[in-house]
Amino acid sequence: MTANQAQKGMHSIPALLARNVAEHGAQHAYREKEFGIWQSWTWAETADEIKALALGLMTLGVNEGDHIAIIGRNRPYMYWSMVAAQMCGAVPVPLYQDAVAEEIAYVLDHCGARFVIAQDQEQVDKVIDVQDQLTGMDHIIYLDPRGLRKYDHTMLTKYQDLQKNGLDARGQHEAELDARVARQTYDTTCVMLYTSGTTGRPKGVVLSNRNVIETSKNSSEFDQLRAGDEILAYLPMAWVGDFIFSIGQAYWTGFCVNCPESPDTMHSDLREIGPTYYFAPPRVFETQLTNVMIRMEDAGKFKQWLFHHFMAHAKKVGPDILDGNDVSFGDRLKYRLGELTVYGPLKNTLGFSRVRVGYTAGEAIGPEIFDFYRSLGINLKQLYGQTEACVFITQQPDGEVRSDTVGVASPGVELKIAESGEVYYRSPGVFMEYFKNAESTADTKDAEGWVATGDAGFIEEGSGHLRIIDRAKDVGKMADGALFAPKYVENKLKFFPNILEAVVFGDGKDRCAAFINIDLTAVGNWAERNNIAYASYQELAGHPQVLETIQSHVEEVNASVAQDPMLAGCQIHRFLVLHKQLDADDGELTRTLKVRRRIIEEKYADLIVALYDGSSTVSTETEVTYEDGRKGSIKATLELRDAAVQVPVKMAAE
Repeated sequence: MTANQAQKGMHSIPALLARNVAEHGAQHAYREKEFGIWQSWTWAETADEIKALALGLMTLGVNEGDHIAIIGRNRPYMYWSMVAAQMCGAVPVPLYQDAVAEEIAYVLDHCGARFVIAQDQEQVDKVIDVQDQLTGMDHIIYLDPRGLRKYDHTMLTKYQDLQKNGLDARGQHEAELDARVARQTYDTTCVMLYTSGTTGRPKGVVLSNRNVIETSKNSSEFDQLRAGDEILAYLPMAWVGDFIFSIGQAYWTGFCVNCPESPDTMHSDLREIGPTYYFAPPRVFETQLTNVMIRMEDAGKFKQWLFHHFMAHAKKVGPDILDGNDVSFGDRLKYRLGELTVYGPLKNTLGFSRVRVGYTAGEAIGPEIFDFYRSLGINLKQLYGQTEACVFITQQPDGEVRSDTVGVASPGVELKIAESGEVYYRSPGVFMEYFKNAESTADTKDAEGWVATGDAGFIEEGSGHLRIIDRAKDVGKMADGALFAPKYVENKLKFFPNILEAVVFGDGKDRCAAFINIDLTAVGNWAERNNIAYASYQELAGHPQVLETIQSHVEEVNASVAQDPMLAGCQIHRFLVLHKQLDADDGELTRTLKVRRRIIEEKYADLIVALYDGSSTVSTETEVTYEDGRKGSIKATLELRDAAVQVPVKMAAE
């Protein structure tokens, strides 16, 4: 968007809402499945709901510049809360709904939130539990009243009651509300989103209207998104991707945001909606592929043959057909038959029958997983982004989609590679600052607006595609000087349905070693089919046949890694299967399910030592956090295994 366009009124999310009412007023803006029935709101009805809430917030004394925390799952009401806060001139601060009280306390205290809009009793309880640690908290608004009837309502108000209060006081506050909306500019703060905190405390990323709207416009036009598109909003509202997709792009294009009934019904709701625009992090695509493979293992011999026969053909020609490349008539005919018998039914089961544009990001996706979906005819692409960039740094243009790159610079984005190999970018989406953290802001963004991504990569000559090697801080050298890039190997391991997570070590070492988390769903299904009884994750993870299977996967990955001369030194020499799943509640993963390597290295230092000192077993005790917040510990004796490694291709040739 140009400055002239901003002057024409599209300078804020509330302004885009007004435009959508004028241009798409009768079209669906939001849907939510509740009690098994889809409820819908048009853009006109959405605007009424948001304005009523904004007026209600005015009755509570919300000031311009106040921070309003929003905690809950994806529901239209929670998205409306963010826009209502913006109308009041306040700053919405969405939080992760599964965040524990300590994490919530940090964010609420750091941003100085005066108000919290919470979904239900669980979220209200978290805030009340930490209220004595907060100095500026004035009021909590709750959406679901169940369980809250006997609470002290001095500082509590029901969401719908607040809307009613706002409408009743319309004459008193409407003029001021309209004035606040009119005072907003392109440089007014739009939202504050906290980073996932892989290396320390989360930082509050301040994004302006310019950042959000420019990025939403450019990225929407890149993929020709339009008002008739549909998305499913199921990812954490505190994550920048969900904000840009479900607020930024939705309000720019006018497309419909669909909210599932619950996390448990997400996949069935996905099939019912059949989105045309879909995003999921690699973990979701990995899980879906795992479920497909589990179902095929339970299928009859003929169905298994049919699946594998046509999937082999899809792998051969599917991506070329999708990209419009030349494919023989015979291959197209066979692919069409596969579409009728395998690909079509499978896409329908996954909910991808109507996907026109699909994206994955957050971390690198395994090439095999990526190619699997594209071979089905799903236009899955990769993008590279950060919270500090309003998501989009690079995107893959149609016809130039590859598993080994993250695409070319998004419209309006400039890229450069530092001498150290770190990727830098500059764009209209670059964040304003880290809240209350001028030092980190200066370290990340220089005076010319270039932002250090923290990732190591290079730009291919000719194509302009960016290739990301790994996190710059994670890329290192083996003892012999060979390149160490753990994510490359971890993604290959996670292609196997039996492996949920992997953490590879080796920086400064003479060889690599790994922790493995099994996928309880996949391995549990195998155990059930083979009449193998188990009482816990720990017991199944230590089963001899499970260890044999994981070893075969590790050795298969080693053979693949050996094909890349640059990364052949990253083959895994020893591994163990962890006795517990890595968990965000235990600090081992971020809320977006990224591995926190430094914490894992510290927490499991004894296991790492055992992997490198030649031990065959190791006994350990680990603190865990239960669902109700209580702490406990589990003890285990783990078996450490050696894995066969391959001679690198280049050396073998010599």
